[in-house]
Amino acid sequence: MTDSAPLDPEDRKIITLARSARARNGVPEGAAVRDETGRTYVAGTVALESLKLSALQTAVAMAVASGATSLEAAAVVTEAEQAADADRAAVRDLGGPGTPVLVAGPDGALRASVPAGGPAA
Repeated sequence: MTDSAPLDPEDRKIITLARSARARNGVPEGAAVRDETGRTYVAGTVALESLKLSALQTAVAMAVASGATSLEAAAVVTEAEQAADADRAAVRDLGGPGTPVLVAGPDGALRASVPAGGPAA
């Protein structure tokens, strides 16, 4: 489900950060999350022989490792049309089912915004 309302500046910021991580690291996905204090955590896909994490899972893990107790929003920049179920589950685990997950294309254009606990777009 897409939203035609203008994007909140803080949400635009995490999309921009996610897009930058994707481009800078040459990875399939970039992601960023914003915690309950407004801090942001930015990550790219992790693809090691012994460890595979999506960009959004990595960003959530970074937030948890830094002491975040909740999330306000999450964003992923990807070629995919929607966030993977496992990505939304990671966001839901920390932020709750109502946490918005923003999905943007490589150009930064918002494709979908769904709650972490809601149906896939």
